[in-house]
Amino acid sequence: MAEAVFDDLIHPSTRLSIVALLASADWADFAFVRDRLGLSDSALSKQFATLEDAGYVHIERPVTQHRRRVRVRLTDTGRRAFVGHVAALQEVISTAKLGARSD
Repeated sequence: MAEAVFDDLIHPSTRLSIVALLASADWADFAFVRDRLGLSDSALSKQFATLEDAGYVHIERPVTQHRRRVRVRLTDTGRRAFVGHVAALQEVISTAKLGARSD
């Protein structure tokens, strides 16, 4: 079981959505993440840069058929942060449920 650690970096809803989406894939194309989450190119680029600076994602920019692709994956650090953050959120939810039952 993962250690429950709240992660302020991935907690904002946009970054949490990005990391959650990446947690379910080995690699994801920029366009897939953008379209799935309904983000603009610039907003997604900014979030990817923040996550990359923290070491949570790895970004590749291969050129195929004379076109640049951008693809991203979670690093082991990013995956651990996500799993720990989810565990912390589950603790919060569990506590809230217990509190609601005692009223």
